[in-house]
Amino acid sequence: MSIPSRHRSLTLFAAAIAAQVLLLAVQIRRGQQVRLIRVWAIESVSPLGRGAAWSVDGVRGLWNNYVGLRHMREENDQLRGEVGELRMRNSQLESRAAEADRLAGLLGFRDVHSEVQTLAARVIGASPDPSSHMVFISRGSRDGVKRDMGVITPEGVVGKIFAVYPDTSQVLLLTDKESGVGALLAASRSQGPVRGSGDPLLGLEYISSDVKVEQGEKILTSGQDRIFPKDLPVGTVVQVQPDRRSPFQKISVKPAARLDGLEEVLVLLTRQEFTFRKDADKAPVPVASVTSPKPAAFPTAPKPVASVTPSKPTAPPPPVKPGTPPANPPVPPKPAAPVTSPKPAASEAPSKPAEPETPQGPGTPGTPDNP
Repeated sequence: MSIPSRHRSLTLFAAAIAAQVLLLAVQIRRGQQVRLIRVWAIESVSPLGRGAAWSVDGVRGLWNNYVGLRHMREENDQLRGEVGELRMRNSQLESRAAEADRLAGLLGFRDVHSEVQTLAARVIGASPDPSSHMVFISRGSRDGVKRDMGVITPEGVVGKIFAVYPDTSQVLLLTDKESGVGALLAASRSQGPVRGSGDPLLGLEYISSDVKVEQGEKILTSGQDRIFPKDLPVGTVVQVQPDRRSPFQKISVKPAARLDGLEEVLVLLTRQEFTFRKDADKAPVPVASVTSPKPAAFPTAPKPVASVTPSKPTAPPPPVKPGTPPANPPVPPKPAAPVTSPKPAASEAPSKPAEPETPQGPGTPGTPDNP
């Protein structure tokens, strides 16, 4: 297709201008000796490079975010499962450690009160009736448990045996409405029964209004119920109110034992009285030193007396050995004997005292009989 003549001159003119511009771009240099044509070339190509880089980054991000994250999600799910298992195992270990601490305290309590026959038992169940406060323990008649035996913990009184079966027993807690224990105030020694009401708090009854009762005062067993020995901790006074309709006070008592979280208990097989020590598991060594009969043997040991009476006092008789010639009465009448023969004997006598210096010989005391 031929170019019209009227446009041919314009085309040649444009071509000439373009060629001139290219020649100028080749000749002109920018900063740091860079030719202008090179700058134009780079500026014209750089958008293509940026577009290509953006496309590559997009494809790479798509791969990492969607395709590559599939394995990361699987690994994340696996790690979450492992964390859940570790948490469960940690909770199990914590419960076992708490159980070990409780059993250690129970064992320490039994060791300190070894003069009292007790039987350790584990709480294995509770009564389904919400109004009844009873628990089942893992000891029964085969273990020597009988009805109306007392049940305690290292903190205090728990309740009594209500029913006995061959391998299990039912314990009536202090908080039950049918439960009660003979008690007294630790300060004034005023006596009255402690009864349960079905609530967490107990009630101390028949305490006269003339008796001064303060909050925080300890409540102990009186021993008159023929179930518990005397002076076992029952609880602590938390509230005292006067009763206008009665000559007695209304006293609320907080149980000493944690009746809502029982796991191990002790059954009192006898009613023998003993000194209750709550912190016995914290100081078992002094108690062991007191109950041990071995320290009493040291002051009465006969060995020090034997060391005080050595066999050396028997040595003085041998020095008397030089006087053995006078022990013979027929010798003194002869005057020549001490001049000639006794002096050599006297010289021999000093050598004999060297023999008594060895007191180990048990036969030395008999040597004077053999002149």
